[in-house]
Amino acid sequence: MDAENRDSLISEYLCIIDGEHRAATDGRTIDMRAPSDGQIFASVPRGGASDIDVAVQSARHAFEQGTWSQFTALDRGRCLMCLADLISQHRSKLAQLEAKDTGKPLDQARADIAALARYFEFYGGAADKISGETIPAQNGFLALTLREPHGVVGGIIPWNYPAQIAGRVAGAALAMGNTVVLKPAENAGLSILRMAELALEAGIPAGVLNVVTGFGEEAGVALASHADIDFLTFTGSPEVGAFVQAAAAGNHIGCTLELGGKSPQILFADADLDAALPAIVKAIIQNGGQTCSAGSRVLIEDTIWQDVVAKLETTFRKLVAGPHDGDYDLGAMISAQQQDRVEGFVDRAAEDGIFQIAMGSVAEEAPDSGFYARPRLFGPVPTDHPLATEEVFGPILSLIPFEDEQHAISAANATPYGLVAGVWTRDGQRALRVAKAVRSGQVFINAYGAGGGVELPFGGFKKSGHGREKGLEALYEFSATKAIVYNHG
Repeated sequence: MDAENRDSLISEYLCIIDGEHRAATDGRTIDMRAPSDGQIFASVPRGGASDIDVAVQSARHAFEQGTWSQFTALDRGRCLMCLADLISQHRSKLAQLEAKDTGKPLDQARADIAALARYFEFYGGAADKISGETIPAQNGFLALTLREPHGVVGGIIPWNYPAQIAGRVAGAALAMGNTVVLKPAENAGLSILRMAELALEAGIPAGVLNVVTGFGEEAGVALASHADIDFLTFTGSPEVGAFVQAAAAGNHIGCTLELGGKSPQILFADADLDAALPAIVKAIIQNGGQTCSAGSRVLIEDTIWQDVVAKLETTFRKLVAGPHDGDYDLGAMISAQQQDRVEGFVDRAAEDGIFQIAMGSVAEEAPDSGFYARPRLFGPVPTDHPLATEEVFGPILSLIPFEDEQHAISAANATPYGLVAGVWTRDGQRALRVAKAVRSGQVFINAYGAGGGVELPFGGFKKSGHGREKGLEALYEFSATKAIVYNHG
């Protein structure tokens, strides 16, 4: 194909800064490849420090001098509710864009866009519900507190759930009166650019929500270290999270970090396997396993080991990965690099003699140029093996036997992470004991994931990060307490 015809097939997207579409200052772009076939289908600006600076200045002006600073909480909420309606009206095209951009099946992309709308609906309704307190103090004094926005919030968004995570950051931050600069991942984030366009249609003033695309080492570093940012939020790897936290500390600002997990599902002998096993499979193949909260370890009581392994083996052999626009169990990995990472864990397991119980397949119609990884089931996996301790971020499920309740708790906590856990048992007392003992930010009992859980505080312990997103907790993260004391005599 000649260059002219090739370029005609590529859609060009632009940053949203101060309410305008803008190319990168130096004109550079980034090619976007569809994971399903590896082909370039779009380009975005390769923003850098100068573009981030303009976006931050725009956000600062909108916060301090623009009309956003004059909006009441009720008005802010109405804008967010309007944005939720617009997203719902455009949900079909947004889902198609998200699916092609990330490689996930279209039905999963539809769920992501529904969650995006729900974030703005939830935070739009909550915007005028957060209030301060009065505090008993000395006679003659009135003490009260206010919740005030930080100012300019910088959000660094990952590639696995660009729409959802942009919504959970922007929704909560805007509801509390902050202005926002988002930096999507360089290989997925087209839905975020479209969301910012819809925000303008919803009546959110120019400069309140800015989106700058670019590489992490350029635009991401510039945003994290910018001296005029008041708060940072980051979702991604622990290694990059450490840099973001150091950058925040350098500017004496706070940050929320969500840094992944190695989440256990604990399956006791009295569990309802008919309910548990489908949920366990879904929790590892959703988004191709490229999910921070993926249930990537299943701890199985030894008395039901053979039965569970046999049933999971049958299921895994039937799983099929395929193009995003087909009706498959999972899609492609986001990139060739991620595909190689997953295969590296598989090779390591083979070298270490870890038994591969079952393997799914890739659809015959899937292009060879796509970035596909077959679902795989391994077990028994030692609790200190990389398959049990490291985040694979792929459709790899590790099975680990346990003898009793204390053994299960010990194995569940035997990783550096602590994001999500599942407990499957009919014994209510044991369920609560284990839920309290497991070091995880969320614990589901006889369920897993709860449909995205927009209303549920989300965040981790240990290497999974700190701070909480989602739910009303996020509104407190994106605001600060001001105490006022009045001497009335």
